[in-house]
Amino acid sequence: EVQLQASGGGLVQAGGSLRLSCAASGFTFDDYAIGWFRQAPGKEREGVSCISSSDGSTYYADSVKGRFTISSDNAKNTVYLQMNSLKPEDTAVYYCAASRIPELVQSPYDYWGQGTQVTVSS
Repeated sequence: EVQLQASGGGLVQAGGSLRLSCAASGFTFDDYAIGWFRQAPGKEREGVSCISSSDGSTYYADSVKGRFTISSDNAKNTVYLQMNSLKPEDTAVYYCAASRIPELVQSPYDYWGQGTQVTVSS
């Protein structure tokens, strides 16, 4: 059974940091890219960052470049999203997902985890 377990969300003040984790199981981790998406109330889900598990290539949305860092621990089948200098506009439910190709759009993603809430207060 494929599982993607996102965790690490919470409430933080603007300027603070959080680290999200996505633990994957049930598929060959090295064959997939793991992406992070977020959805704020009343808005469409958007791609935030993704990483290729095979070669470590990383991709970021312009809105998070320089503030967020994605990394992967292949031994643990886990991807992390370190979020620094958080802003109120980063408030959203964050989802991790797995795709054969690294993209910041939803369509290639085969598997999705449940979301974790990130709330940034001003």
